[in-house]
Formats: sequence, C-alpha cells, structure tokens
Amino acid sequence: MKHALLAGLLLTVCALPFVAYANDDNNQCQMNLSKVRDAKVANPNLSDAVKSDIDTTVHRAEAALARHNDDGGRECVALTQQALQKAQSN
Repeated sequence: MKHALLAGLLLTVCALPFVAYANDDNNQCQMNLSKVRDAKVANPNLSDAVKSDIDTTVHRAEAALARHNDDGGRECVALTQQALQKAQSN
C-alpha cells in the first residue's frame, strides 16, 4: 500500500511542471489576445488589409488555444505575438 502511494505521489510531482508550463502558455496567450485587441483600438489608422490580417491571425490563435493541449498553447502564443507585431508596426 505504501509503495503504491509513494509511486502515485512521485508521478504526480513529476507531472506538475508540465501542467504548469502548459498553463503558462495558455495564460500568455490570453494576455497576448488582450494586448492585440487593445492595440487595434489604440491604433484606429490601421488599414483594412492589416485589420483583416490581424483578425485572421487572432482567429487562428483562438482555435489553437481551444485545442487545450501544449502544442495549441505554444501555437497560440506564437500567433498572438505575430498579430501584436502587426498591430504595433503599422
């Protein structure tokens, strides 16, 4: 009984860093999505083409985040960083 409990605790402790990392990506993605929306509002002079490009990138990021896995979180962060750069550079 003690061995099973210790093995379970060991597995839990080993898995926690991976879950925390995934949550970090998801949190970063959510923050970036908010920043992109704020940047669009703060820069009303964006061309329609740039706005459309940003919107498409944001939709792709939201779809990646909705997958609820590590790859989706990382992809969402990368996409939102691209969208943020587009919003701030134009």
